[in-house]
Amino acid sequence: MHPVTEIAGEDIWQLPEHRIEEFAPKARDYCVGIPIINEGERIRSQLRRMSDCGVANVADIILFDGGSTDGSLDEKFLRANSVRTLITKLGPGKQGAQLRMGFAYALRQGYRGVVTIDGNGKDSVDSIGSFVKALEQGMDYVQGSRYLPGGAAVNTPFLRHWAVKLIHIPILNFASGFRYTDTTNAFRAYSRRLLLDRRVQPFRDVFMTYEMLAYFSVRAPRLGFKTMELPVRRSYPASGKTPTKISSFRGNFLLLKILWGAVTGAYNPHA
Repeated sequence: MHPVTEIAGEDIWQLPEHRIEEFAPKARDYCVGIPIINEGERIRSQLRRMSDCGVANVADIILFDGGSTDGSLDEKFLRANSVRTLITKLGPGKQGAQLRMGFAYALRQGYRGVVTIDGNGKDSVDSIGSFVKALEQGMDYVQGSRYLPGGAAVNTPFLRHWAVKLIHIPILNFASGFRYTDTTNAFRAYSRRLLLDRRVQPFRDVFMTYEMLAYFSVRAPRLGFKTMELPVRRSYPASGKTPTKISSFRGNFLLLKILWGAVTGAYNPHA
């Protein structure tokens, strides 16, 4: 594995057990991390699109895998599409655990920031370079928005659209003091200083599912970190099953519970 950077306090990080497979040395100052699990042809198509638009020329590509069993992540294919590292979660947890192991790897590798994007093919991978540029220019937290001018919300499910517009955005805007136009989009960027700030402490077991997304939306601007939005395109299929890991009832109830936790400071570190 590429030599790691020693980080003060990393001995108390709470990380899921995981396996790291590196296919290439570190080449960029920034990386793009993709949390995935059993995305099949969606992630393979996305990686091809990322290869076609030259993402690897601006950021190393790292997969934060939750334990896929569908055969979509064979090494030959990943190498052919410029994936630098595959990190596979072996311990418990969902997206939050995947982000923790991925962020820890990125920091230990010395990356100056991390761009995250879903691996289900919905997002405009050609926008990744603009997120890297924002980090290079000193931004700490960048939220992708399908609702900004220049962005696009294509075939967004009716109930999801209005839940985001009427519930999620207004509540997080109030709690954060920042005027977001999109708050559930996982297309984001995080600076190294944000991830390592002792007032943030993302490497805690409290982040197991989707807590970290709402947490950063509130915590980053409240602590004075440089926050902005960038336009992105998010496209849902016109027909068929919606590509998401969030179930209609139980999943949405969990998101409301997480939203309440972020607003009330339940995920803030106590020390």
